[in-house]
Formats: sequence, structure tokens, C-alpha cells
Amino acid sequence: MTTQSNKNDCTSVVLVGVGGQGILLASAVVAQAALSVGYDVKTYEIHGMAQRGGSVVAQVRYGKKVDSPLVPKGEATVLASLERTEALRYTDYLAPNGLAVVSDQVIVPVTVSSGAAKYPEIDEEGLRKFFPNLVYVHAIDRAIELGNARAANVILLGALSTKLDELSDEAWTNALQKCVKPKFIDLNLKAFALGRELALKNV
Repeated sequence: MTTQSNKNDCTSVVLVGVGGQGILLASAVVAQAALSVGYDVKTYEIHGMAQRGGSVVAQVRYGKKVDSPLVPKGEATVLASLERTEALRYTDYLAPNGLAVVSDQVIVPVTVSSGAAKYPEIDEEGLRKFFPNLVYVHAIDRAIELGNARAANVILLGALSTKLDELSDEAWTNALQKCVKPKFIDLNLKAFALGRELALKNV
């Protein structure tokens, strides 16, 4: 699954979800992993409504030289979503051979609970119509098995890392150690390893 032949190429990662799911932490880990192996890194975030459970989007781009933090549509190497239908909002960002990593979690927005909108009925089979290269993860359930539901974001990080071969295991470990509180390091390293395992089983 190598995504770069050399550091002249640019890799783009788009992470989406809702407020409180840890999207910004996940993007920080990706950025730190890329920095640790010498890449130029630029990031972009939209989280104005995060405190109200609104959509959160983070973009990370890295390579020998990155001119813009914005991921062009159709060029994302990876699209990772911590909420099932949030992935659908950003289908047009993923490259034709890109990897989609999607958690099965459903978070009903206020517009749906108030009756102003309808939550899309879509399952794994439906998602595969949009994402032929899909890793569908029961991230919350697996994180709870590890002892903390909040580790779901790092499970997705582990899964998406399988598409980013230019970032070493050591780079990911160092990034987690820099971005996660010390008391949660062991949990998150286990979550990351589990995410990789789940993704590789989907190949």
C-alpha cells in the first residue's frame, strides 16, 4: 500500500467526525508522525461547532514541500471518519485508489432529533458503494474492550496507518507519546496496534 515513491510526493489525510470524538488529537498525531521523519507538514481544521456536537474536519498534508494545507478534492490518500454518515459528506475528497476508514458509530445531530432532517440509513454495504477500498471498524466496541471508549480515534489511526507506509512504526509510537497524556500511553499504543490489525485483516 505504499503511497509515496519519494519525499517529493505529497500525502493528504482527511479526518472527520463530530465534536468530542478526538479528531483534532488524531490529526495532531498524524502531523507529528510525519514531522518526526523529516517531512514538511501543514494542517487545516474546521471545528467551529465542535462544542455542540457539530462536524469537525481536520486535514493533514505532508511531503518534501507542501504549499497549502488544503486537500484538493479527489486527492486524499486516506479519509477517516469516526461517525458513519460524516464520511458521506466528504466522499469527493478521496482519491480513486484512496482508503476510507469508517467507524460504525452513529451520532444523531440536533437537526435530526428535532425532526428538521432525517438521518441517512446506510450500513457497511451501502458505504462500500461510495468507498470500494473500505475498512469498516466497530471502533467504539473495540475501544470499550480495551478499557476506554475514547480510544476509538486511535483505533482508526492504527487502521489508516496501514496506507501510509512512509511513516514508520517508530514515528507513530513517538507521535503518540508526544500527543497523549502519559497515563494513557499504554492504552493508546494498544488501540493503535488493534486498529492496524483490523485493517490488515480487511486487505
